[in-house]
Amino acid sequence: MSDQPHTPVLDRVNTPDDMKGMSDAELRQLADELRAETISAVSVTGGHLGAGLGVVEMTVALHAVFDAPKDKIIWDVSHQCYPHKILTGRRDRIRTLRTEGGLSGFTKRSESPYDPFGAAHSSTSISAALGFAVARDLGGKGGDAIAVIGDGAMSAGMAYEAMNNAGHLGKRLIVILNDNEMSIAPPTGAMSSYLSRLYAGEPFQEFKAAAKGAVSLLPEPFREGAKRAKDMLKHMTVGGTLFEELGFSYLGPIDGHDMEQLLSVLRTVKARADGPILIHAITKKGKGYAPAEAASDKGHATAKFDVITGKQKKSPSNAPSYTSVFAETLMKLAADDPKICAITAAMPDGTGLSKFMERYASRCFDVGIAEQHAVTFSAGLAAGGMRPFCALYSTFLQRGYDQVVHDVAIQRLPVRFAIDRAGLVGADGATHAGSFDVGYLSNLPGFVVMAAADEAELVRMVATAAAHDTGPIAFRFPRGEGVGVEMPENPELLEIGKGRMIREGSQVAILSFGTRLQEVMTACEALQAKGITPTVADARFAKPLDRDLILKLAAEHEALITIEEGAVGGFGSHVAQLLADEGVFDHGLKYRSMVLPDTFIDQASPQAMYDVAGMNAEHIEAKVLDVLGVATLEKRA
Repeated sequence: MSDQPHTPVLDRVNTPDDMKGMSDAELRQLADELRAETISAVSVTGGHLGAGLGVVEMTVALHAVFDAPKDKIIWDVSHQCYPHKILTGRRDRIRTLRTEGGLSGFTKRSESPYDPFGAAHSSTSISAALGFAVARDLGGKGGDAIAVIGDGAMSAGMAYEAMNNAGHLGKRLIVILNDNEMSIAPPTGAMSSYLSRLYAGEPFQEFKAAAKGAVSLLPEPFREGAKRAKDMLKHMTVGGTLFEELGFSYLGPIDGHDMEQLLSVLRTVKARADGPILIHAITKKGKGYAPAEAASDKGHATAKFDVITGKQKKSPSNAPSYTSVFAETLMKLAADDPKICAITAAMPDGTGLSKFMERYASRCFDVGIAEQHAVTFSAGLAAGGMRPFCALYSTFLQRGYDQVVHDVAIQRLPVRFAIDRAGLVGADGATHAGSFDVGYLSNLPGFVVMAAADEAELVRMVATAAAHDTGPIAFRFPRGEGVGVEMPENPELLEIGKGRMIREGSQVAILSFGTRLQEVMTACEALQAKGITPTVADARFAKPLDRDLILKLAAEHEALITIEEGAVGGFGSHVAQLLADEGVFDHGLKYRSMVLPDTFIDQASPQAMYDVAGMNAEHIEAKVLDVLGVATLEKRA
């Protein structure tokens, strides 16, 4: 009789070592309990649900067969890692996911030895795993290297670059293709199961013999000749030819939810693989949770929700999101301009372009997780006479920076960059912060760089970008809701390189770039109670700078403060360069620049993250008092 017949299997797992003595039946039960625990946790925290549910069985099988953390399991994209975190000593904290001081929503090296590599952006796992494998063979850290990469992540060129190199080096390396979207499957379930059993039961060197044995499963017309049958079998095993040409042994497809198949294949791979191998596993995103399976995105990302109904608990808002304002404005402009087209890299919903895609299907392009291609494709569209809007998150545009320089800026092509998720983004943390685009775009000759202070300004900037045919132009806007200002029906075009005065004051001027303007105005209310009335201006442009406005503010005030939602090297640095070149500092101007600190800020609410950054209203107020010496005088008094 069992000591604890009713104890949940999951309760016995503190680390993967606790799984080593479990029977296959217990591992199947563990997977069921792990799925329920994942659903329960994400219902409390919100986050990426569907991807994790799709790899529950795979997570259990990997940790049962391999020896993490000695063996390196790299999840790509790692929003599928929640079940992995539960099994690797973090179950007690899993309901702190994506919250301040809690667990990251992605794998994170500093969080656990079971997270060997951070992968919050896609398509990096095979490169990293190959690095681990080569390091192992050069005398570094031992163990196997296993990359679990989604089929979407395989759309990026970096994955194939890594596979090409891995095939050339011939190192023992395991890649699991987690295929949850491709409509690719073997013609019969019997063949898939048969091949899986053969792969699990025979050395890989005997693959050709196995192929001959499977000929009997083929339809009668294809039994003619061994070569023809084997070629047909290769094609029916989906993609084997491509991966084998890259130097990988190819196994699959297998059922990624069949624990028996997974365990037998992984055990055989662990025991016998002597070079790079790719296991093709078919999984179902959102598996085992009906509301996720029924959702169009398979529960990819969700707010907090009710486990029974799946209904999400979203707070109501009267203001539209910046993303929706961009998309609606672009659709209105596209109705009158057939040259306007839109490009996104696997984020039609996130960038707001899904509605544009429905209305203008022939002019909207989702290129997959391929930001480099998205940028150069946009450049080609522009060179071909179209007006392309390349809509990417700031953090993902970083991946296409060489193309921005070489294919867009140098050629002065009028690509319009709609940069979403500018600034600090909250629960996704440092990996998804839009901290650097102002700096890395503003240093490019001929680029126009704008930032919207509110949703009405965003409308004007979209219209301005559409009309700008003389070179590249970018406008940035944050995640989340606008401030509720009245929207312009017929937006006027902005004069390139010209800001606007918001309020006249004296002594100190605050020059804001982006949506910190609302915090600036709140700070000014508090300052007014202290008898200080700052001048406030909205820069609108980081490039070209409004020289006249900046020099006027410098000449008429004893102090000038700039503020932006970006890292050092951006707007404030360009203003400082201008002031230095014009000799303004020689006349005693006090200048301060408020930028994001020189550190990566962990996940929290945006408000809390800007508290860490020192860029909320109280910090702006303190900066004004400090530059005017008021705080010092108050302390002396």
